[in-house]
Amino acid sequence: MDELAKIRWQCRRGSRELDLLLNRYLETRYLVADEEEKARFVEMLKLDDSELLEQRDRLFNVTISPL
Repeated sequence: MDELAKIRWQCRRGSRELDLLLNRYLETRYLVADEEEKARFVEMLKLDDSELLEQRDRLFNVTISPL
């Protein structure tokens, strides 16, 4: 399996939202990113889904209040 196929597989997550977010980055930015950014993305993929969602929320200042 080549590197890009491996990364594409790692972008498959437990939630559709993360699938869309990660795959969109992979398809639109990853190939033109510098090596440092690519390495950060690969490291980020090691996080579990809840950590990724927390980071997304922090990045976009999203607050979800309980029902």
